[in-house]
Amino acid sequence: MPAETAAPVREAGWRFCVAPMMERTDRHFRFLARLLTGRARLYTEMVHARAVLGPAGERLLAFDPAEHPVALQLGGSDPDLLARATARAVEAGYDEVNLNVGCPSPRVSAGRFGACLMKEPALVAECVAAMRERAAGRPVTVKTRIGVDELDGYEHLARFVEAVAAAGCRVFVVHARKAWLRGLSPEENRTVPPLRHEVVHRLKADFRDLTVVLNGGLGTLADCRAHLERGLDGVMVGRAAWDEPWMLAGVDAALWGEAAAPRSRAAVVHAYLERHVRPELAAGTRLPRLVKPLLRLFQGEPGAARWRRHLAEAAPRRPSDAGVVLEALRHVAPAEAA
Repeated sequence: MPAETAAPVREAGWRFCVAPMMERTDRHFRFLARLLTGRARLYTEMVHARAVLGPAGERLLAFDPAEHPVALQLGGSDPDLLARATARAVEAGYDEVNLNVGCPSPRVSAGRFGACLMKEPALVAECVAAMRERAAGRPVTVKTRIGVDELDGYEHLARFVEAVAAAGCRVFVVHARKAWLRGLSPEENRTVPPLRHEVVHRLKADFRDLTVVLNGGLGTLADCRAHLERGLDGVMVGRAAWDEPWMLAGVDAALWGEAAAPRSRAAVVHAYLERHVRPELAAGTRLPRLVKPLLRLFQGEPGAARWRRHLAEAAPRRPSDAGVVLEALRHVAPAEAA
């Protein structure tokens, strides 16, 4: 891969993170993200601890070494299962294990994990303590909401954080909306409850020794920088990074002051094609899964709709043909499509 298309990977703490998103942040999207930013911390989709320990565990834990730093997000509420899944994550080479205490899905809540665990801080603390025992020094972190159902006062959030921090958790990623476990869909829970960024800033002011990362409603790198300048330790961006992945190409310059790499979107496509698509096709992965992260890479550029349409229509018809990507590239960067 030409040097100008590579984002050099450097350990960067939690200053900028790409959020775990179901059916979004699989290893294919994460590989693309790493081509765009060497600094961002990447997260997997949520995986239930039981699945990690099952026959599909090796497949679910697979990732490319280029993804570092990368965190595995686990779902569950059984301390023993979570501890054993954490041990598997360590064996697989993950840099962090994150416990999901924020997902409001009814199916997740029915399984007694996700956002409903905000109502059981003692259980979360027990889970974290068990996970840390098997983490071999890697961080065990928690992603949560500012509240759940009627427990939406700051005092409950502070008590929750205090209890879980006492079990050894030092990093809290906080989605600045409460979660309604009934009456709202997961999608509505990302938009209907009002954003309350000030609650997360207050949390950081009251728990200065903890790493506090803000999630929710961050649409631009300017938004991210503004919150960091006010004293937060980090920011986590989800849908904005999926909807317009090219924003990630600006992260290292905007938030670390590094010189912007002289690479084009087309150069990134070529790097993704050679380093990821072709090897994955050879291993049996089908092209539609591989091009899904690319669909919005040219968002806002001339020809973007034709690029998306060609990939979406041709990849299912020719699921083993990497040439589909080069054909699509002619719609947006004909001079670089060869």
